Amino acid sequence: MATVTTDTPIRIGVMGCAEIAREVSRAIHLAPNATLAAVASRSLEKAKTFATANGYQQSVKIHGSYESILEDSEVDALYIPLPTSLHVEWAIRAAESGKHILLEKPVAMNVAEFDKIVAACEKNGVQIMDGTMWAHHPRTDKLKEFLFDSDRFGQLKNIHSSFSLAGDEDFFKNDIRVNPNLDGLGALGDLGWYAIRAALFANNFQLPKIVAASPGTVLNESGVILSCGASLSWEDGRTASIYCSFLANVAMEITAVGTKGTLCVQDFVIPFEETQASFTTCMKSGFNDPWVSRPREHTVKTEIPQEACMVREFARLVGEIKNKGAEPDGFWPNISRKTQLVVDAIKESVDKNCQQISLSGR
Repeated sequence: MATVTTDTPIRIGVMGCAEIAREVSRAIHLAPNATLAAVASRSLEKAKTFATANGYQQSVKIHGSYESILEDSEVDALYIPLPTSLHVEWAIRAAESGKHILLEKPVAMNVAEFDKIVAACEKNGVQIMDGTMWAHHPRTDKLKEFLFDSDRFGQLKNIHSSFSLAGDEDFFKNDIRVNPNLDGLGALGDLGWYAIRAALFANNFQLPKIVAASPGTVLNESGVILSCGASLSWEDGRTASIYCSFLANVAMEITAVGTKGTLCVQDFVIPFEETQASFTTCMKSGFNDPWVSRPREHTVKTEIPQEACMVREFARLVGEIKNKGAEPDGFWPNISRKTQLVVDAIKESVDKNCQQISLSGR
């Protein structure tokens, strides 16, 4: 983790009062280099109610429109948890207002929309990062160390990643994630995003050559994906499978198999505990005695929860730009785009009856 500067904390505004904004508001409070400066909703009353319910300090400005927070000169950056269908409009407007952007995932309805957002960010010199929290947990650095250790893990052969949560009757009737006009990518965009990011992470963010949806995708009456799986393949024989669902019991698992080692994570999206997270590794198994070396558990501690680690890194990057004239870090929009590309390819494959989709040249 890069050193956090001691400059004035980055002033972050929250654009929208979605449920996830509660968690990120707390994360902004916990991050040592950020401060919650403002909140905006489409109505002043809703913004006030949200601020009160989340214990915002009196110094936090309350805005009754999204336009108002864009014009606030005392806001350096915006966290945008709006429905995905609204991202392209408001992220572009935020960039054009000179606001750095922490954008909820999925970042857009498709990669063409995201490219427009990135172009606006580049034109206006602002940082953009998506809200994939687990990427910032210190455990993730340890996973990377193991996965790319040629002696312990060897060469990756296959990774399986899954994220499922069982929705209830109210969820399927009212949640924006099953509404085609709000979050039309459904479980694929909401949960599959994490599983896809894990598969790309293990492959050092090299895009697969071929993506194909698995048979058995479940759609609601409006055509929104409630459950799906997919396979990804690379030219050298590496493979991945992902599964995401609003119809199955909780699972947040990664299993990566290499030529010399195996990695397992049970809670990669949301760790069981805020202050620490674990994973298991197994190495040097024998063909006739597979468990000659038993799996070993590793625990990684963290002083602040992963969502606050995310805010801390985002604020650090914004601070480098604001205080030292640094250029925005292109790593984050790059991996967001690659994740979105795979989301798009799986959606296309679903629409084409599980046809294989080539990512060559995309």
